[in-house]
Amino acid sequence: MKMVVRSILGAALTASMLPAAPVAAQTAVPAHSFAVGGSQFLKDGKPYQVISAEMHYVRIPRAYWRDRLRKARAMGLNTITTYAFWNAHEPRPGVYDFTGQNDIAGFIRDAQAEGLDVILRPGPYVCAEWELGGYPSWLLKDRGLLLRSTDPTYTAAVERWMVRLGQEVKPLLLRNGGPIVAVQLENEYGAFGDDKAYLKGLEATYRRAGLADGVLFTSNQAGDLAKGSLPHLPSVVNFGSGGAPNAVAKLEAFRPNGVRMVGEYWAGWFDKWGEDHHETDGRKEAEELRFMLKRGYSVSLYMFHGGTTFGWMNGADSHTGTDYHPDTTSYDYDAPLDEAGNPRYKYALLASVIAEVTGKPAAPAPALSVAATFPVSQIRRSASLWDNLPDPVRARRPMTFEELEQNYGYVLYRVALAKGQAGPLMLKGMHSYAQVYLDRKLVGTLDRRLGQETVNLPQRDGPVTLDILVENTGRVNYSHAIRTEQTGLTGAVTLNGQPLEDWRMFRLPMNDLSTLRLTTAPCVGPCFYETEMTVDRPADTYLDMRGLHKGQLWLGEHNLGRFWSIGPVHTLYTPAPWMKQGANRILFFDLTGDATDRLTTVNAPVFGKVTKIREAQ
Repeated sequence: MKMVVRSILGAALTASMLPAAPVAAQTAVPAHSFAVGGSQFLKDGKPYQVISAEMHYVRIPRAYWRDRLRKARAMGLNTITTYAFWNAHEPRPGVYDFTGQNDIAGFIRDAQAEGLDVILRPGPYVCAEWELGGYPSWLLKDRGLLLRSTDPTYTAAVERWMVRLGQEVKPLLLRNGGPIVAVQLENEYGAFGDDKAYLKGLEATYRRAGLADGVLFTSNQAGDLAKGSLPHLPSVVNFGSGGAPNAVAKLEAFRPNGVRMVGEYWAGWFDKWGEDHHETDGRKEAEELRFMLKRGYSVSLYMFHGGTTFGWMNGADSHTGTDYHPDTTSYDYDAPLDEAGNPRYKYALLASVIAEVTGKPAAPAPALSVAATFPVSQIRRSASLWDNLPDPVRARRPMTFEELEQNYGYVLYRVALAKGQAGPLMLKGMHSYAQVYLDRKLVGTLDRRLGQETVNLPQRDGPVTLDILVENTGRVNYSHAIRTEQTGLTGAVTLNGQPLEDWRMFRLPMNDLSTLRLTTAPCVGPCFYETEMTVDRPADTYLDMRGLHKGQLWLGEHNLGRFWSIGPVHTLYTPAPWMKQGANRILFFDLTGDATDRLTTVNAPVFGKVTKIREAQ
């Protein structure tokens, strides 16, 4: 090996001493360009229509990235749009992760390999039905910090993040030989505010991070264009099916000579726990896509493939700050590709429209992948949460998740109570789901969705231990509520109007379950349960969660996400690349588990009641 290295080095040194080749003999590689020319884009100086759709690298198993991108190209798309998810990449201040599932640069390179351009949306706010709209929750430890503002503490954190993101993606800009043709500044800021100083400051940050060396644009809903745009940047419009004529008219009135583009055309909708499953009219969406493309518009569909919000990362919808609607693990979105990456009827309709408008024959529809079912054992071992608590943190008052330096999962709050009369226990600002115990006996459940903050405690004939197990069911990702999305017990805790003090708090992020003390003894209550799925040959499947209650599930090392018996989604998508031939360990945590808990697999998702109505946004 050393001889080979020396030979290579020697050849290199010899070559370096030879006369330089005449300049005329060198062939320059022409640099590609992408720009706005009046109402259209110009690629390499020629008119160009962007036909794009959204996919999120964090919502698709990495082994399937190329498959999904190839299907996007086959539908006729020439571009893929994606957000950058700050909280996935910087879980703790200054600690960055761009590996594996978080390798955004790898995803962009895969898109380029499949012949697709990329529109990057770095945020820092992304919405996306994603936890806190993509913000790291540790920003909220400082209750004085104002997200999406010119607050110096906030902007300094954004600057650090954008510079670090730039290190990953700047080499992939078009001018550097990559596929990124455009970058979106912020995300629908007009729905939040109208502070032009904030947008200008963020633009300056983008430029310092190297993220603005090309087409930089803003994207807003039709009624918010003036509030969320800057006069010197192109402005594009976002809306859902049924809104095309009105929205494009508003964009054209706002920017008569500006570029014609739809930044998000909502070709589906997302689901929220305890509500209906959404399905939208693909025929109507195909008609509107034809209308937009024939009018000369560039268009990006949201979503092409929604995928799955694995782990703890679902967000929650809120418009007033008092309403709360946490999103499901499934992000199927009724998109052209379903959660497992298979084309639904919309795919062929949209492909036909694109072929018609572009004059390029539609590719054959991708073949469906066949999901399998596998046997799952009964519960083999279990572990009570009560017997697996870590060392507590002590404080006079309850601390939030952020103050405890915990992003996701659960926290158990414990306080001693003396003998006393029955009365109301008030958990002011409880975020977002709590089970209340006296001496480990469940006495009440509080659900932020239902506006619940009070449970009546019974009379106590002697000293007891009060335990409050609080789950972060997803921080709000929309509206001004994001600024106050501290999680856990965020306000005063009172019993009969008197504050409770001297708390012990047990952090339960559940990111390392290797130390659980599992036994064959039966377990009732908040428990971990171990089962085994036997796989003859790995294939996609769906875990049927209708035999469980509420909690979280892991397949091997992969956190597949939340389950909740209230639906509307009753299955967890389980991808083949995350399983192995033979025995696959499944571990799940059920808040109200017992011996009747039972898992099975099915070969298709199970949804509850369906609605065709997409809420106004």
